[in-house]
Amino acid sequence: MAGQPLNQPAEIPAELDRWNWGAFFLNWIWGIGNSTFIALLALIPVVNIIMIIVLGARGSRWAWQNRAWRDAEQFRKTQRNWAIAGLAVWVVGIGGCATMVGSIPYVLKGSDAYHMTMDRLRA
Repeated sequence: MAGQPLNQPAEIPAELDRWNWGAFFLNWIWGIGNSTFIALLALIPVVNIIMIIVLGARGSRWAWQNRAWRDAEQFRKTQRNWAIAGLAVWVVGIGGCATMVGSIPYVLKGSDAYHMTMDRLRA
């Protein structure tokens, strides 16, 4: 049938059934975008640690089954975009945390508490 999406028989092609970095990095956000609502379990503390690994391992299969894809190439490109976005979010987040932690000494040097402590240590 000409108009039928490739994944109507919900069996994922073997070359697409692999680790999904987009699902791993963006877990519940990726789940909403791919109609894989089981990913919302990643919002539950403690469960989220297990769930992000499960999403990475099973995410491609679930995304394939839960959305209509034009072809395998569209699926591959979409999941690659999710992976790039997820990596970017993590890199920016880690960079932001490192910047905040690294700026603590500079922020403290201007405080009265820092100056009082340093005066006592020098005395």
